[in-house]
Amino acid sequence: MSDEVRDHWHWRPGWREGRSFYTWHLTFAQHPEAADLVAAYQPVLAGMPGLAPVPLEWIHLTLQGLGFTDRVDQRDLDAIIEAAEFRLAGFSPIPVTIGPALLDLETVQLPVRPVEPLQRLRDAVRTAIADVWGPDAIPELPELHPHISLGYFTDAAPAAPLRNQLAAAPGHSTALTITSLSLIDLNRDHRMYQWTPVTTLRLAPLHKPV
Repeated sequence: MSDEVRDHWHWRPGWREGRSFYTWHLTFAQHPEAADLVAAYQPVLAGMPGLAPVPLEWIHLTLQGLGFTDRVDQRDLDAIIEAAEFRLAGFSPIPVTIGPALLDLETVQLPVRPVEPLQRLRDAVRTAIADVWGPDAIPELPELHPHISLGYFTDAAPAAPLRNQLAAAPGHSTALTITSLSLIDLNRDHRMYQWTPVTTLRLAPLHKPV
């Protein structure tokens, strides 16, 4: 990786103050295992200069973006939600392992494994978007690199001391089962990802008749 971490909060293309974005996320505030994992990393995060830890309520895994809210027609949004419900019918809950933490260019993050069932979940959501907008209008690249950010850097700084600081601290991980995904209205005006839920879809296998 680079010899420096960098400020995460520069404005990406299309973003500006007051603008928000529809995206499919996995959220973790309802998981006590995630709360324990976040708490276990708080001592080392608090000692890392220029890092803003993410409060538990905003801990998330970005699954698939959809589009800026001022560019997505409500009828299209409703149709994509309906298509996602159809595409996810019978999709089983996903057991995952989260952690231990590693240093990224802009974050301290927790890898989430295994990748394959999460990639299938993303693919199903992407297919739902294609059902409404067509395959050439699906936002973002298809590959998923699943992770949960514990904190975002707010300034440029040498990476090596931060990497060493993280490596010297105890590593932590946890296992939990993902049972739902949420479409959210995401905002980043306050140098933090905050959102309003739009809808939540549950993952549940189809029951075969006895």
